[in-house]
Amino acid sequence: MAKGLTKRAENYSQWYNELVIKADLAETSAVRGCMVIKPYGYSIWENIQDILDKMFKQTGHQNAYFPLLIPKSFFSREANHVEGFAKECAVVTHYRLKNDKEKGGIVVDENAKLEEELIIRPTSETIIWNTYKNWIQSYRDLPILCNQWANVMRWEMRTRLFLRTSEFLWQEGHTAHETADEAIKETEKMINVYADLVENYMAIPVMKGRKSPNERFAGAIDTYCIEALMQDGKALQAGTSHFLGQNFAKAFDVKFLNKENQLEYVWATSWGVSTRLIGALIMTHSDDNGLVLPPKIAPLQVVIVPIYKNEDDLQQISAVAQHIKEDLEKLNVSVKYDDRDNYRSGWKFNEYEMKGIPVRITIGPKDLEQHQVEICRRDTLEKNFLPIDNIAENIQKLLADIQQNLFLKAQQFRDSHITKVDTWEEFEKAIEQGGFVSAHWDGTTETEEAIKEKTKATIRCIPFNNPQEEGKCIFTGNPSKERVLFARSY
Repeated sequence: MAKGLTKRAENYSQWYNELVIKADLAETSAVRGCMVIKPYGYSIWENIQDILDKMFKQTGHQNAYFPLLIPKSFFSREANHVEGFAKECAVVTHYRLKNDKEKGGIVVDENAKLEEELIIRPTSETIIWNTYKNWIQSYRDLPILCNQWANVMRWEMRTRLFLRTSEFLWQEGHTAHETADEAIKETEKMINVYADLVENYMAIPVMKGRKSPNERFAGAIDTYCIEALMQDGKALQAGTSHFLGQNFAKAFDVKFLNKENQLEYVWATSWGVSTRLIGALIMTHSDDNGLVLPPKIAPLQVVIVPIYKNEDDLQQISAVAQHIKEDLEKLNVSVKYDDRDNYRSGWKFNEYEMKGIPVRITIGPKDLEQHQVEICRRDTLEKNFLPIDNIAENIQKLLADIQQNLFLKAQQFRDSHITKVDTWEEFEKAIEQGGFVSAHWDGTTETEEAIKEKTKATIRCIPFNNPQEEGKCIFTGNPSKERVLFARSY
């Protein structure tokens, strides 16, 4: 399976595309710009869902579901929002088809035009805030802390599996609050929840900060983000959390009677992550042999492969393998014993290496004689032997070590690819080399757009607790009080 996988150093983009297919994660669909997420890829998404859903509920959030179709007029109520999404919207104009009597087949019934077009949701702020108007009367109804697991549609010209497709899966949280301070704290809380998921479960180090005004979510007062660095030196936005102020409450006239018995507009947030996280997972850890998965997010953590010549060998090996499997499952380790006889062991090794299974256990007759098994860890491809006694506890420790090693390796890569520059010449050179570039910026959208036009680099984030230092903008030479992080991105 690994044969034919392009090397990262030769063509990183092609390596990624091939890996998604060969690791059986996803494939392109008959619908242009959309993907089919295959069972193995979807099981990774399910693990992300399970972890995040627990986190959401621990922080007081509840799941709900809102319509896929949104009246077009809803988008026109918040000017920045409609401007941000207008070019990406998929529009439903008719409600019925009919048979084509002349040419055969079916056509749109021209007499079935909708009175008002419906938008397939690119995001749900408008339909949710129209709904919240009915839910909120007084401060006693607040806060509302809702999350939705759903799909969204945004037309994309250039697509890539998981990273950018016209339809993708995500969760979107939408909360309503009594005060601005409460909403801001919610925005901060959720970006920290995302950082916890991405760093502690996906083993991807992130930079936390706020977006520049030019990069904010359409309709937001402030956007917080986590940014990760991929192996090719490009940044990837892994999650965002938005303080929406009272913009959507005013657009949909959502008021509440406060404790002083006065009407006031509600304060809002929204936040989300998507199946793009699977793309981040692939590009952060994987190698030229295939996928590499952190144990905490891997659908399958351990696979046991028997090596045998006859049925007697297989029976003896199977007895030991099943015992090991049961002991691992008692420790909540997901494990598979692969005794399929229609595939050779070498083929199985290649398959599980390509799919990034963290630990492979191999058992043969000689291993049984010496009361040991061979262990191969996917992150380093190192092999060694472990005694069968206490094997489950030792594998559990090994999984924890793999998890930590993957994070530290990615963190070292990220930190070694942050470059401080003070001149435009240094900036251009650093951007070409890849990674995050820490530079002074004069704070204007005009300068940010000019830098993007010349270098294709954008401000990925203004880090939280950013040190204040006097400097000069690398592009205009105007005064600057802090550095920001630039990078080319996905």
